[in-house]
Amino acid sequence: MRSLIVRLLAGVLLCAGATALLAQEESRPSGAAAPLVLSAEVDSIIHPVSAEFMIATMARADEEGAALVVFTLRTPGGLVDSTREIVTAMLGARTPVAMFVGPSGARAASAGFILVVAADIAAMASGTHIGAAHPVSGDGQSMDEVTSQKAASDIAAYVRTLATNRNRNVALAEEAVNESRAFTDEEAVSADPPLVDLRAADVPDLLRQLDGRTVARFDGSMSVLHLTGARVVPVEMNLRQRILSAIANPNVAYILLSLGTLGLTIELWSPGAILPGVVGGLSLLLAFFALQILPVNYVGVLLIMFGLILLVLEVWVASFGLLTVGGLISLVLGSMMLIDSPLPELQVSLRLIVPVTLSLAAISVFLARLAVQAQRRPASTGDSGMVNSVGEALTPLEPGREGQIRTHGEIWRATSGESIAPGGRVRVTGVNGLVLTVRAEAVPHPGGELHRE
Repeated sequence: MRSLIVRLLAGVLLCAGATALLAQEESRPSGAAAPLVLSAEVDSIIHPVSAEFMIATMARADEEGAALVVFTLRTPGGLVDSTREIVTAMLGARTPVAMFVGPSGARAASAGFILVVAADIAAMASGTHIGAAHPVSGDGQSMDEVTSQKAASDIAAYVRTLATNRNRNVALAEEAVNESRAFTDEEAVSADPPLVDLRAADVPDLLRQLDGRTVARFDGSMSVLHLTGARVVPVEMNLRQRILSAIANPNVAYILLSLGTLGLTIELWSPGAILPGVVGGLSLLLAFFALQILPVNYVGVLLIMFGLILLVLEVWVASFGLLTVGGLISLVLGSMMLIDSPLPELQVSLRLIVPVTLSLAAISVFLARLAVQAQRRPASTGDSGMVNSVGEALTPLEPGREGQIRTHGEIWRATSGESIAPGGRVRVTGVNGLVLTVRAEAVPHPGGELHRE
């Protein structure tokens, strides 16, 4: 009897527990157990392509109801206009945005610093740094003192606004702009008030630290992050964005400019070749796309063009190598001046400049010599191509009478001022309509002397 009662009580308890669990599952909203987090990496210059990618990622997060967007940021800087577009989209996004400077050894300088200050959550990995946000000219030209002060003052005011609304260290943010100051992760986190919110080893560690954290949005509203068991979905650039982002690299832009110039030069030397012209035109268009994003010094472009002209003139003018030396110097200087920026990531590598310059010089001189040799080569078609050709007499040739010869694989009517027997070798000396004028061709005698057939 006692064992039966125990069994009944156990059954009641099991049924009650199962009912409670079912009720809890029914009352839990769909997807609440797995909040969505979009994670994207930005490892490039801040330009229109990267701006398009980041804005599209934030728009996707809003559409899918994500709990958080995390951008792992590594950048030497970029364009102010693209940075402002990203910040505007970030401030208007419904989904909180976290900027994570990582992994260790990475940095977010210049435009990247502005993005970190503007984010809902700013985090850094150990061994990273941010800052150095003083503006520079976008066209590679030096700014005068007044223009530089105006640009710095404008960016400083913009950063102060962002830092104030994000409750970050306004004084340090302004120093990063006006004094190009940079900050390590320790300096940024330990500042009072802090410049960034926290340090994390990686994105999973960042999500663990942010779980349950209350985030103040730019409009003053508060948002609590529930990230337990979050489903992290990586977001990558599409194929078009990856290609355009790769093109917007100083070294790639330099190679495209060099190939484009060389291709069009070959097309001008050999009209109708088509392929060099197509490849050259496409390369130049892609190079111009990249150069409108990068801080280009157009004096460098002109020096490169001038250097190629000097290399071509070396073939026509007897300068004893002076034009070649001048062309090489012009190419090297133009290549070094092409991208004018204090950031190493925005400069053309000297290891690329030297081989490309020498290759361009060698190819240009080689093609120019071929063009000159082709112009000096005797004609091989038409009347001029027939003169001096060698043939064979098919019939007897007598003065004042026409006969036949074979030359160029064809049978021609011919006349001669001397008697030539059939089978004798002849050389064409003139063309009169369809009749050739020939003479006997001297052939070597076995004894080493020449005799006429």
